[in-house]
Amino acid sequence: MRFRHRDGTAVHLGYLADVRTAGSLEEIVGRLAPYADPVRRAASAPVVGLGLWLPADTAAALAADPGAVARLRRELTARGLETVTLDGSRHRVFHAPVVKRAVYYPDWSEPARLAYTLDLARILARLLPDDAARGSVSTLPLAWRTAWSRTRMAAAMRQLDALAAGLRRIAAETGRIVRVAVEPEPGCVAATTGQAVELLKDVDHDWIGLCVDACHLAVAHEDPGGAVARLLRAGIPVVKVQASHALQAADPADPRVREALAALTDPRFLRQTTEAAPGGGGGAPGDRPVGGAPGDRHLSLGSDDLATALAGALPARTPWRIHHHVPLHEEPAAPLSSTRPVLRDTLRALFAEDRALTDHVEVETATWSALPAHHRPTGESGPAGAVAAELAWAARELTGLGLTPDDGRRTSPAAPQSPTEERTTHP
Repeated sequence: MRFRHRDGTAVHLGYLADVRTAGSLEEIVGRLAPYADPVRRAASAPVVGLGLWLPADTAAALAADPGAVARLRRELTARGLETVTLDGSRHRVFHAPVVKRAVYYPDWSEPARLAYTLDLARILARLLPDDAARGSVSTLPLAWRTAWSRTRMAAAMRQLDALAAGLRRIAAETGRIVRVAVEPEPGCVAATTGQAVELLKDVDHDWIGLCVDACHLAVAHEDPGGAVARLLRAGIPVVKVQASHALQAADPADPRVREALAALTDPRFLRQTTEAAPGGGGGAPGDRPVGGAPGDRHLSLGSDDLATALAGALPARTPWRIHHHVPLHEEPAAPLSSTRPVLRDTLRALFAEDRALTDHVEVETATWSALPAHHRPTGESGPAGAVAAELAWAARELTGLGLTPDDGRRTSPAAPQSPTEERTTHP
């Protein structure tokens, strides 16, 4: 789905496909029919954007086999699908019953992360529609924060320099621009946009920017307008925005709320949980501050997981926000709610003014199978109908901000000669 901002920018709207357990190209192609085709039909759109996740082994094989990438592109095109963005945060398929922090490895201090990300960029350069201005690959916020050190930070900076050089080579070879978006996330080295600005101030911003995830902004208790303004001042582009809601509990001390939250604890994946710090700082002994750039007041107190928060890791004096993605078109049952206002403020900060500040919008409720059973879509349309409803919700928000639907195709590539030239007229 495409929209046109009043400044002329073509804005792509898509969703992150529910194929994260697929490990091979054959499995991914095989899942397009049962998962992706029904979404396009339910959305009643001529073209639907599909964000893909490819595990490292598959990505390495595809990057070395242009013919296989061409086959994948043909499969997508035949189904009315287009891919302008890839999810590069998770390195491999996880079959273990408990994953938790393993999703953050290898991190950006390790060569495997660089190799994987460049493989994805090479693939995306060949998957991009001819008239797409650029592609994006989102990646993890450097690393999970524990065991991080100055030595590993220095290694990560060297790897990011090599990443920018690699992306420049791919553009020279293919004529297509692919940028990488670091995605701040609570609990990680770059937990907030403020921390990301500080850590990434010396990277090449022509090639490396940020992915603004509205769920993560909410969990970090960041103000979207302030976060976007901070990025603008620092000259860091918003390469991609992920349209997502976090879960919110207004009164985490209420027994009814705690019972509802206990049903959402996840034995497999982390559910980072935060509460606003009264007065902007302080907190009980042992509370871990989260949020803000170095030197900023603490925006929130955080627990690495919902289960530990319920066990007493957080004082429960102010509302909690939980890293649990809520479908865009639905509100959770009382006594819980979503952070929908944060997403609306994020989209407003990026699109309401005279210039579009990004051109890739990805709906990211993530895998429906990862949601608790009582939150999974049922009925005849199943997950496809739910994803189509999410896309429809996001489309209404974009049109409400003045963007106009534009699924027409230009006949020649729109990519400029370089990101530097591009940024004179585009986000």
